[in-house]
Amino acid sequence: MKTRRQWFAAALLCAATCFNGHASEPAHLDRPVTIVVAYPSGGDTDALARLLAEKLSVRLKQPVIVDNRPGASGVIGSSYVAKAPADGHVLLLAPSTFSIAQWVLKTGAGNGYDVLNGFTPVIELASVSLFLVAGEQAGLKSVAQAMAAAKVRPMVYASPGAGSPMHILGEMLNRAAKVRIDHVPYKGVAPAVSDLVGGHVPLSYVTLGSVAPHVATGKIRVLAVADPQRSPLAPDVPTLRELGYRDVEMRAWYGLFAPKGTKAETVRALNAHLNEILRLPDVASRIATLGAVAVGGPAEVLGKTNAGDFERFGRIVQELGIRAE
Repeated sequence: MKTRRQWFAAALLCAATCFNGHASEPAHLDRPVTIVVAYPSGGDTDALARLLAEKLSVRLKQPVIVDNRPGASGVIGSSYVAKAPADGHVLLLAPSTFSIAQWVLKTGAGNGYDVLNGFTPVIELASVSLFLVAGEQAGLKSVAQAMAAAKVRPMVYASPGAGSPMHILGEMLNRAAKVRIDHVPYKGVAPAVSDLVGGHVPLSYVTLGSVAPHVATGKIRVLAVADPQRSPLAPDVPTLRELGYRDVEMRAWYGLFAPKGTKAETVRALNAHLNEILRLPDVASRIATLGAVAVGGPAEVLGKTNAGDFERFGRIVQELGIRAE
């Protein structure tokens, strides 16, 4: 028969065990989760969101819905998430435009969103190379030919929006090549690619996955990649560095953010689920079709990437005097 001291010790042990067990339980997402995409359906960001929503829904045993809220180069959708309850049920899947648009559009915490302090990073999902491409009807077969043409006649390039990495990349090449190719912003990747194929614009900066079907049919020609090395997805395509434009380099990325103030255990739970999802062979394969490579890792990786791009491209935007049209 236990003594009163033994009973008391057992009671303390039970209380400590129960408390610690409860505290260590992952956050419970007990209702549908919404992943906001601040761009129209049909683009790479939307495709990635729908892929991950399908897999995450199975793991959470809850519906995961993709909600497209396009407009203002992602500001509308991003601002919506920034103001959502910080409980993990509303998330933002953003391309790297997220880090840059504020500099171009002159938005901030008062009229848009706070890039560095308005969100909680969850996970960096993928990185992706950017390519300079020409529509078949433009008749441009090389970067040299395109730059030479731009010096003798007006020319434009398409991007998925003002403040996008593609917009910044276009202005970086303008400076390096000493040409003036005017920027035409679109509301997302899909309409920009559509006009490129249709001959309405001659050039664009894109991810390879967004144009792969048109490259295969010859409707779009890939001229160069903005990576330090050639892409394994297109080993015959030269880098801009090889062509003499040493400082014209940029990689885009996709990240998942939660509203500021989301509990650490909620972020850890989502991060763990998504790291496992990114390691699935079918997910890696489908991400590759977008011209991207899965990244993953702790939430801090995305935080550093976001802050680094905000600083680097903020400086470039100011140097080049880039403004939204």
